Amino acid sequence: MSQFVFVEKEGRTAIVTIDNPPLNVMSQLVVQQLETAYDELRADQEVTTIILTGAGDRAFMAGADIKEFPKLIGKQGIKSEIMKTHSALQKLENIGKPTIAVLNGLTLGGGCELALTADIRIAEEHVQIGLPEVKLGLFPGGGGTQRLPRLVGAAKAKEWMFAGNPVSAQEALQAGLVNHVMPKGEGLEKAKQLAKQFNRHSLPALSRIKTAVNEGLDETLTDGLELEAELFEEVFQTEDIKEGVSAFIEKRQAVFVHK
Repeated sequence: MSQFVFVEKEGRTAIVTIDNPPLNVMSQLVVQQLETAYDELRADQEVTTIILTGAGDRAFMAGADIKEFPKLIGKQGIKSEIMKTHSALQKLENIGKPTIAVLNGLTLGGGCELALTADIRIAEEHVQIGLPEVKLGLFPGGGGTQRLPRLVGAAKAKEWMFAGNPVSAQEALQAGLVNHVMPKGEGLEKAKQLAKQFNRHSLPALSRIKTAVNEGLDETLTDGLELEAELFEEVFQTEDIKEGVSAFIEKRQAVFVHK
């Protein structure tokens, strides 16, 4: 089986690179290999932050593999196949570690939907981002209709999906879709800088921040506060809370063991 997803580690940061030339499209194999890579990183206690990017500078991911679409036309019962992709992308989204997507080229269709699973997105200034599926007579089916409105609002998301036209990195920044815009070739370095900041902290605390936000957004404020309180109680049972408080009192740098 061809290898399309590669992982390298720099300290407590893992860099996951999609390499499916020429445009890193999202085939079923790419999704499977991403899921496998994230499963391994979930269990890797030496990794705190995950950076996801595409090989080269033409595309982060230019969409789904359209060559896989003809076999779906007119086929009944494909919902189960679609739900497998949703399940994989949800696993990427909910991994208990901070994730940063570096958009270093075209980020379209499935590529945009993959980027939406990350906690933070960094776009290089030449990037075009969008969900152009409507131009093929279909619509985003990898979570785009659900995740994009949660980030930029329903009206803006509908406008982008109805038109099917990509937006610039700057427009994505103004809408809240990306966190930072960097010059071409500098996105990965920015991600590494952010990862170093995150890596200084306790993984049990970071993972609970992520859980509280991700799950709390789907709850009422009252239920969200209940969840926060439960997670807050949990974090007070960790070794890292003892170290963090002791280090503060003793006026020294905390040395977390991520337990």
